[in-house]
Amino acid sequence: MEAAVRVIARSGVRGLRVEKIAAEAGISTSLIYYHFTNRAGLLGKTLEFVSDRAAAYTEEAAAEAADPRAELELMLFGEFQDTQAVRENSTAWGELRASAVFAPELRQPLAESTRIWVDEVADVIRRVGSAGVKAEDAAERLTSLVEGLSERWLSGSMDLDRARDLLRAAITLELDRAGD
Repeated sequence: MEAAVRVIARSGVRGLRVEKIAAEAGISTSLIYYHFTNRAGLLGKTLEFVSDRAAAYTEEAAAEAADPRAELELMLFGEFQDTQAVRENSTAWGELRASAVFAPELRQPLAESTRIWVDEVADVIRRVGSAGVKAEDAAERLTSLVEGLSERWLSGSMDLDRARDLLRAAITLELDRAGD
């Protein structure tokens, strides 16, 4: 799965060849087909792997939080760690998300992964207890912003500090709403 993430992060999904992933993993193409049946099965499992790995490193970061607001910040800022694993994971997520426009078989698994992430963020927002904040709406806005900022950071059109500053300000705006 790590080989699939690396190849997708480097080369994208649209022209992806199973042979490239097999070569990256150092295994035979037939072994990939044995485990995943077809390219769509491989992409679906890769999306699941990317989601699970992101959940692990964002939850690990959030575990250090002293309170729900700090937990929310650490959870969202987990996507802005300047490590190879986070860079590859976030890039692969963006590639899979963009490919879903043209690959209907990715839409449902992508929507499910996104829903889980939004629900997790909404749960933390509810624990913050900000009056007037609709947790689901705030979570949708914040996770969408994280994806967009991450894409800009990873593509080099925004530096990491700027992305973090914008996210920090958005969290403050969302949580400090007065009865909207």
